Amino acid sequence: MVDASLLVVADDPALLRMLVDGFDAGGYAVSVATTGAAALADGAVLEIDVVILDLDVVDIDGLDVCRHVRLRTPVPIVVLSADHAEARLIATLDAGADDFLIKPVSMPELLARVRVALRHRQTLGPLPGDELLQVGLLRLDLSAHQAMVVDQPLDLTPKEFALLTLLARHAGRVLTHRMILDHLWGPGQALDPLRTQVSQLRRKLGDRPGAPRVVTAAGVGYRLLDERPVDTPGLNSADD
Repeated sequence: MVDASLLVVADDPALLRMLVDGFDAGGYAVSVATTGAAALADGAVLEIDVVILDLDVVDIDGLDVCRHVRLRTPVPIVVLSADHAEARLIATLDAGADDFLIKPVSMPELLARVRVALRHRQTLGPLPGDELLQVGLLRLDLSAHQAMVVDQPLDLTPKEFALLTLLARHAGRVLTHRMILDHLWGPGQALDPLRTQVSQLRRKLGDRPGAPRVVTAAGVGYRLLDERPVDTPGLNSADD
């Protein structure tokens, strides 16, 4: 039995049936997303070892799905496409794909490509500095999924932790509403869930000494500061 999990993103019933049956027979744990939005929703790709992405999904451009997956995780992405043009191949690799197969695909070849992707992931391991993030006295341990301020743990939900991690990776920079929404919820999401998450995250960070603050760039987005900011036009800490 192969100890690896795959996410298949495709909406063609015949292709899905072939892929699921083939990966099941190969001993993989298979999850299915029949839309690009489903693949990007609620961290679906975060616990996956390899993503198999059909670029021809109809709800979101396949290249956009690939880009958003790559923003969230270094997971290998094996792309399937009916378009064999060189420009399409180059654009797909530039979007973050690791491999590219032309449809109709051979299941034995696809299984071999997945084995290669898994070997590469095991060889590379985590990127240096990718497991721990520090902003002021906030410390994020990504492998343990733990956030601490001066050795005091923060009780965060998975979505709050993901939001804080994204802001910490870009500490001091304003991230737009759309950038955060696309990263954490997927394209097309309304602003209200983000506002709610920011409000909850601010409450949990509270006034702990050394804790960074989530600051609003009015009408634009949010940024994480590692000290209390001076009054700056267009910036405030209101929950909006």
